[in-house]
Amino acid sequence: MCRDRETKPLKYARAKIPHYWRVESEKGRAAVHAFELEPTTGAYTSVGIFRERMKVDAPFPLDLDLTKIKTRREQSE
Repeated sequence: MCRDRETKPLKYARAKIPHYWRVESEKGRAAVHAFELEPTTGAYTSVGIFRERMKVDAPFPLDLDLTKIKTRREQSE
């Protein structure tokens, strides 16, 4: 988890990747932490945390029902 929260964002920002999403399991449900690269600082800034529905326009239009995503535990049952 530390790698996803600390190492990857730094490497992606250095590579100038404009958007970074981190998907985590919260109480067995998907949560998407969305970040956008701030051009003036070269660091990521949070653009939202989505838990039930993810609706964004950037980097492309997306409307996703996160409640339909099965966790690894649910997939194995």
